[in-house]
Amino acid sequence: MPSRRTLIVGAAASVAAAVLAAPQVRAQAQPRVVVVGGGFAGASCARALKQLDRDLAVTLIEPEATYLACPFSNAVLAGLRGIEAQTFRYHRFSDIGLIRRRAVAVDAERRRVRLDDGTDVGYTRLILAPGVDLRFDALPGYDEAAAEIMPHAWKAGPQTLLLRDQLAAMPDGGVVILSAPANPFRCPPGPYERASLIAHYLKTSKPRSKLIILDAKDAFSKQRLFEAAWRELYAGLIDWIPLSAGGRVTEVDPATKTLVTEFGSHKADVANIIPPQRAGAIAQVAGVADQTGWCPIDPVTFESRLQPAIHVVGDAAIGGAMPKSAFSANAQAKACAAAVAALVRGRQPAPPKLINTCYSLVAPGYGISIAGVYQPRDGLLAEVEGAGGTSPLEAPPSVRELEAAYAQDWFRTITSEVFG
Repeated sequence: MPSRRTLIVGAAASVAAAVLAAPQVRAQAQPRVVVVGGGFAGASCARALKQLDRDLAVTLIEPEATYLACPFSNAVLAGLRGIEAQTFRYHRFSDIGLIRRRAVAVDAERRRVRLDDGTDVGYTRLILAPGVDLRFDALPGYDEAAAEIMPHAWKAGPQTLLLRDQLAAMPDGGVVILSAPANPFRCPPGPYERASLIAHYLKTSKPRSKLIILDAKDAFSKQRLFEAAWRELYAGLIDWIPLSAGGRVTEVDPATKTLVTEFGSHKADVANIIPPQRAGAIAQVAGVADQTGWCPIDPVTFESRLQPAIHVVGDAAIGGAMPKSAFSANAQAKACAAAVAALVRGRQPAPPKLINTCYSLVAPGYGISIAGVYQPRDGLLAEVEGAGGTSPLEAPPSVRELEAAYAQDWFRTITSEVFG
């Protein structure tokens, strides 16, 4: 396994910048980089750009005053953590040009970003970090109204609290059903960590209850580790139904909380529907998303393969073998920042080598992880063979406890680095 020093990444970015001139003024000779999206990818990229080139004009466009982090939000569902622990502000971004508006359009030819108040911002290079949008058109019966009855909770915030409250209100002996989508989607191990922590809540608070995972896949990230933990901790409580056994949900009925599959139907007391996803809306209107709904990029510069001078980082990008995670987003953001800082000064970017580590909590004090190293190859980010790995399958409790502590350390490190 990689060492803790290797896995917990991130030197804090020093931030200093000139505030962007009025939106209607054309870009001056000084290179101006505009970053859209203030999550782990966008905020990391803005800070890294200023660290690399203090004379670069950097603007971050983010409409929200606070950011609600998805990593560790599954612990909120199980009552192990408050939502305030997931909430971060942008008060440390005062020396980066921070525009609290929503980007609604991009004119790639004129190199301008249109904001929701009708103004526009010019750029030399544009970096999009829009995260994901949920595809409410992909599952018959499931739309935004249905999500108020059968929450997705795949974006941290009100949906997280809704699902938490539904679990708390469910009588002992109830049935919780979690529907997991086909790949690709944000945080591949996330549904199974969620199932584990919900199972922990049920075991300790409502032991006669049952949790069913209806899965549109036959395999999932860290599967052997999760299944071993389920046998050890939650025997008889979790029932995983894969694609080949009829796990793909084809329709839902919110009125009766019924999930229909190719092999039959399942009625839930609490239903958590994680729908298919695609790159965030601004990526679609900017013309950097292809027919898959995701954004193909050059693996060295993260520049869009569809639009020049626009780069895409984080969950929205097609990252080859690199999964969609907060760790990946942070690593990609730094690599993209280095490439953009070189490009705007007329230098050739160096090929990056990126690391991703994903921790999952199966129970309090019980953590597992997977790590990988990635580098450009054949136009994609390819995994470096033998450079990563997973937690040992037959590890003693002390190792599981240590990995749970590493997960906490990683979250504190990355949120401190990104949000201050």
